[in-house]
Amino acid sequence: MKPISKPATVQDVAALAGVSAMTVSRALNTPDKVTPDTAARVRTAVEQLGYVPNAMASGLRRARARMVAALLPTLVGPVFQELVESLSASLNRHGYQLMIGQAGYDAAQEEDWIKAIIQRRPDGIVVVGVVSSAGARNALLASHIPVVETWDFTADPVDMLVGFSHVALGERVAQFLSDQGHRHVAIITGDDARARARADAFISRSKALGAASADCFFTQAPSTLGAGRKGLAHLMRTAPGISGVFCSSDSLALGASIEAQHQGIAVPGQLAIIGMGDQSFAQDAQPALTTVRLDGTRIGEMAAEMMMARAEGRPVDRRVVDVGFEIVVRSST
Repeated sequence: MKPISKPATVQDVAALAGVSAMTVSRALNTPDKVTPDTAARVRTAVEQLGYVPNAMASGLRRARARMVAALLPTLVGPVFQELVESLSASLNRHGYQLMIGQAGYDAAQEEDWIKAIIQRRPDGIVVVGVVSSAGARNALLASHIPVVETWDFTADPVDMLVGFSHVALGERVAQFLSDQGHRHVAIITGDDARARARADAFISRSKALGAASADCFFTQAPSTLGAGRKGLAHLMRTAPGISGVFCSSDSLALGASIEAQHQGIAVPGQLAIIGMGDQSFAQDAQPALTTVRLDGTRIGEMAAEMMMARAEGRPVDRRVVDVGFEIVVRSST
């Protein structure tokens, strides 16, 4: 077996290019400070040797790692995909890399992850949701690392926030179904804290608007298509008079729609279904899903800009931003 050779160093690049190690550093980090010929020789040497700069060492020299950590509840499913893609693209355009972790809707796991990542001193931390653990919140405050909480809303964030109110969302969907004349409604939802707050708001507002019944089916987060089928099947057994169902994700809504078709229930003739997220498949479903549009792209872009501004010592115009949401009406209601 051929022995593994040592990785190329900046000194190796300098020797091959016929320049000093400092010149190599300048050519790679500030190419405008060297001549075009020197920059070209360094690039050629880098390619020939397969040299990869030591980002950690460079970060230590600059006192910045140019790395941002993001904590998600789950990596399964498409719910947060738009936000993550937007966040990553926005950071990459400015030379930052994104590292992703998963908390699994668990406050203790969230706290452990946050405390571990603080030790690595990232330039910023983006959290999907509001930090739920007092220990994690205190650790973040003590670290002085820029923090952006997203996908939720509170007037008292750890540092900065860009998101929307799940309570307002639940109330708005209740109003939408009420305006359509539905008096027997239900919700199929995940069981995490945000989902429960949204469900409570939906049920309370529905009853305040005169709903004769407002039932609920909880499923373990993250939600799935199968859980949507199971949820509607349960509701049709226990509350057969329902005419409008709010599902806390488009996956649940699609599952509910499939189950309705399986049972011979016409959508929307006998049952209106509304999802949440406006995933790419929602408009292509049959019938196309009415859903609550959440602007993950805007949230990701704003979170990146707020984090970079704080990391680079620039002022942040607004520390708390509510981006709202929009009900996209299609054929399922």
